[in-house]
Amino acid sequence: MITVYTIRVEKQKTSILFIINPISGTRRKNNIRHAVNRYINREKFSYTYKYTEYAGHAEELSREAIKNKIQIIVAVGGDGTINEVASQMIGSESVLGIIPLGSGNGLARHLGIPRIIPRAIRLINKFNFTSIDTATLNGIPFISIAGVGFDAKVARLFSKSQKRGFFTYAHLITNHFINYRPKNYELHFEDGKVIKRKALFISFANSNQFGYNTAIAPNAMLRDGKLDVCIVQKPNFFELPIIANLLLLRAIDKSQYVETIRSSKFIIRQKRNRWINIDGEARKINKKIEVEVKPLSLKVIIPHEIK
Repeated sequence: MITVYTIRVEKQKTSILFIINPISGTRRKNNIRHAVNRYINREKFSYTYKYTEYAGHAEELSREAIKNKIQIIVAVGGDGTINEVASQMIGSESVLGIIPLGSGNGLARHLGIPRIIPRAIRLINKFNFTSIDTATLNGIPFISIAGVGFDAKVARLFSKSQKRGFFTYAHLITNHFINYRPKNYELHFEDGKVIKRKALFISFANSNQFGYNTAIAPNAMLRDGKLDVCIVQKPNFFELPIIANLLLLRAIDKSQYVETIRSSKFIIRQKRNRWINIDGEARKINKKIEVEVKPLSLKVIIPHEIK
């Protein structure tokens, strides 16, 4: 008589690391662990948490997670946190998850990721993901949007402010708009086209907005291998409410002050080193700015199919 033994093999759970920025945005983060413990599917996932302690720490944690073959790395914070986490994941097999707890949450809004924590966690449970484009600016990765000019100035001032949120952002714009002088830029595109513009700012949009539902590039797509280069002239101060409405209505491309050119690789020259905005964070950059798209280079969890 032959005795047959049945050995039950447990399916290995998908590993998740939650990288939490405790100071991003205006919302408190002390309930994140409780929410994850309550809503995550424990039958499918094994998970841990790590909190960032200083600027750049999320990059280190993300790099370590990839080295340890963590399958899902969740950025808990705003666009700056997402940039730090995702910048290390470009070209890897790890999948980015997002719980948007920043101020503007531009990328999360474009992707349709819920800003209500339990819903964002339930989305992670579904583990539906796709690959999106990323880009680099002088070798610095960005995921959502970058730019030079007035928006970089506002990003720098916003980073120094002790208060976050839309009203702080709007206050900085109205306070500094009048005295800001547009700068001269020379743009060289991959098809040989060269243009010169005096602009309030120029945005390089992979996703469609700055955040707060302000769509600077309503037609930008995350999977087309191109950026929307949005060249914005300075309007009259009294036209700012009209411009704001166009941003909120996703119709800014209809404005006479906005020119959009789509490109996958280009160079911008300016007269001196200035600040740039990279996913909402300000950095100092050289006079020569080289921007290039990295097609479908980042895997990210999404609620539905995107363009």
